[in-house]
Amino acid sequence: MIQNRTAIVLSALKGIPATTFFDIADLTGYKREQLAEVFDTSLKTFQRYEREHKKLNPQDSEKVLKIMALFQTGESVFGSAEAFRRWMDKPAYGLGEQIPFDLLHTSGGIDLVMEEVVRIEYGDLA
Repeated sequence: MIQNRTAIVLSALKGIPATTFFDIADLTGYKREQLAEVFDTSLKTFQRYEREHKKLNPQDSEKVLKIMALFQTGESVFGSAEAFRRWMDKPAYGLGEQIPFDLLHTSGGIDLVMEEVVRIEYGDLA
């Protein structure tokens, strides 16, 4: 979907609909509660935003869009969403044995995970 970094930033600045949070839960296969923790926001807050047709703030919008792009890339590189999710939940050599999912709490962490997935795609150390 949105692979272009400039497009992500410009979309994030406008704010994306809160419903997009639920779209990434479906895309990633993670529980909504697990993903809400990545945003340091309760699931109830996201549900309220959805009911009130609110947009997410720019920081959360950017994280949602980056996570969406990460999982689309990961699914492509690993062959399935399930295979990518398994990789996301195990310590990764190229990330200093950190669990990739745990790095999603910050925008920079998402970038690190994306860079590692791209290295794997091009045959560098997995």
